[in-house]
Amino acid sequence: MSKNVFSGTMPALMTPCKADRTPDFDALVKKGKEMIDAGMSAVVYCGSMGDWPLLTDAERMEGVERLVDAGLPVVVGTGAINSKSAAAHAAHAQKVGAAGLMVIPRVLSRGSSATAQKHHFKAILDAAPDVPAIIYNSPVYGFATRADLFFALRAEHKNLIGFKEFGGKDDLRLAAEHITSQDDQVTLMVGVDTEVYHGFVNCGATGSITGIGTALPKEALLLAALAQKAAKGHAEARKRALELEEAFGVLASFDEGTDLVLYYKHLLVLNGEDEYVLHFNETDVLSDAQRNYCEQQYTLFRSWFADWSAQGGIIAECM
Repeated sequence: MSKNVFSGTMPALMTPCKADRTPDFDALVKKGKEMIDAGMSAVVYCGSMGDWPLLTDAERMEGVERLVDAGLPVVVGTGAINSKSAAAHAAHAQKVGAAGLMVIPRVLSRGSSATAQKHHFKAILDAAPDVPAIIYNSPVYGFATRADLFFALRAEHKNLIGFKEFGGKDDLRLAAEHITSQDDQVTLMVGVDTEVYHGFVNCGATGSITGIGTALPKEALLLAALAQKAAKGHAEARKRALELEEAFGVLASFDEGTDLVLYYKHLLVLNGEDEYVLHFNETDVLSDAQRNYCEQQYTLFRSWFADWSAQGGIIAECM
């Protein structure tokens, strides 16, 4: 089995569009390279941020292959309506040399059935036995994997090594208390931007998957670094991590909502990345009020960060 990729901070890549609203894979690869150059440990494609329900299987596989061929460590999302498609994405990920899998629960059909989910997860893990995998827990997918199912799967599939927990503060605590703290070979990834500090400090997370980090990579990496130091008892790091997370609050909260891709693509546009202007559906747009609020909060955060980060100390050390 290949090296464990699930540590550090990795961005959930969004899929840029051409003028005809088809995927722009050249721009996708460009963004992936920028993220690794900024210090990210890997990139994730296609999770929710990658708009996997809006792409064909062939488009998703092309995006994965293009990223891998560019020499990037790629964690592949396996979201699909049926288990055969999910397993096909996993098999393709192993074939092309992806670094990891993000195993997404079965949706729509029998999604609340633990038995159905067990067989779904097994099909994915069987299809890529040499690729390290984490299960993606999220209210969006309507199924929460608990300890009994996780360890039953892990007993048969050694490539299952952890969790991405998107469910928030209580769910991160639950995962740490009942699953990832039982076995030091099982890793916990923070899956939501609002809980980076809590995940590292209170739940023993080894890494995070970020949405806001696609637009603010330096700042997202700094928050993770401060939180990791705070998790070792560093008092100044604890203080600064909490300050930074509070300032990140509104921008990070976009990660929790239905319009997260719309918001984070708009932040990239504000950064000058015009390949993120369009969405696959023409009607998927922010309202004028949402756009203005997003811009106000982005401007406020950047002004605050420029002033705050000049203090030096542990901030400069972690940057």
